[in-house]
Amino acid sequence: MRAKDLREMTIEELKGLEIEQKEKLYTLRFQLELSQLDDTTQIRQVKRDIARIKTLMREKEIRLERTGKNGGKPPLSERRGEK
Repeated sequence: MRAKDLREMTIEELKGLEIEQKEKLYTLRFQLELSQLDDTTQIRQVKRDIARIKTLMREKEIRLERTGKNGGKPPLSERRGEK
């Protein structure tokens, strides 16, 4: 999965993809425990894909906050209690 392709997706699409990847990770871990997984590098790749998706979702959220299109929510720094 390339970041370039993921950047073109909406936040909702990214959330759906994240769920799919988490399910895939669960399946791979289950196969690993049952000694049915031949290529263990798949686990690492799926974990990296999940991290990449979460990073892009956060980037999009920050971009929305900066443009003021966050639906009236305060900036994240204020939501976390930071000043």
